[in-house]
Amino acid sequence: GHGVIPSTVCSVGKVVNMGYVVAGDTVTATVKIENTSNLALPFSVQLESLSPTWDRDRQKIPSFLTSSLQRTETVGTQNYNGFSVFSVSPTEGKIEAGMSQDFVVTFSPDHESLYYSDCLKVLLFGKQTAHKIHLKGAARDHPMFVEGGVPLDVPVESLAVTSPVASQEALEGVDLVVVCLGPQKAVRSLLLLLEYEEGSAEPARAELTVGAMQSPLLEAKKAVEFSLDSGPELQRAGFALDGASGALERGQLKRIGVSWVPPGDLQNSDPLLVSALLTVKGDITESYRVLFMARVVSAA
Repeated sequence: GHGVIPSTVCSVGKVVNMGYVVAGDTVTATVKIENTSNLALPFSVQLESLSPTWDRDRQKIPSFLTSSLQRTETVGTQNYNGFSVFSVSPTEGKIEAGMSQDFVVTFSPDHESLYYSDCLKVLLFGKQTAHKIHLKGAARDHPMFVEGGVPLDVPVESLAVTSPVASQEALEGVDLVVVCLGPQKAVRSLLLLLEYEEGSAEPARAELTVGAMQSPLLEAKKAVEFSLDSGPELQRAGFALDGASGALERGQLKRIGVSWVPPGDLQNSDPLLVSALLTVKGDITESYRVLFMARVVSAA
């Protein structure tokens, strides 16, 4: 007899990022796997979130509580409604020799979160892992988003939904005075780290991305506007901004470029830290506190 090694080629890399989606909307992506061997390959598809051992694996200490700064969670935020955030079709079948199979990945988030994730495994003959693909996505309740920089938040969330009744019961017996000044949103923080190589002719660079989503769930309203306050403090610290303000139509992305050259009077060896306010206006107005952290590093 002859031993034959099954071989396949996948149309994507190790990660499929579904991008930003309006909560409650659905988007799809296609993954193509080609059978490059000379025998038919029976396949099956598994999602890590549907693994029978997933609940047991969740009992481990999350990575953000350990010394590791790497975000290693394979399965992230899940839907409140109990249905899978990601789904794949077909789940099993056979790829004939020299033929290919399209797999349709569906992303259907039901609430706002930046950390939807799962792992898709394509198995051959029911046991051999041919491809392992990390699925990622984010959802927002509003048509705009800002991304970039170093994450400052925790990449997991509780699935507990606090009801207004429960909140009221928790406040019973507590004297609380609230002054309402209109709709308020918490200010999120973004950290941009810029490292200037000592003696380099090129400045250190970083960037933020502002996006406006397009969805049938959204009304066709005016463009999304953004502005990053570039005050004199930034300029004195050696920071320069490119594209600090602008407007976006639905479906567009714009980048805010940041460059840094150490000022001549920089004496302290500690990292330089300056902040500025990024305002994004869509159906609501959101504010982001952007922290610019810069330091000089020695040439390798």
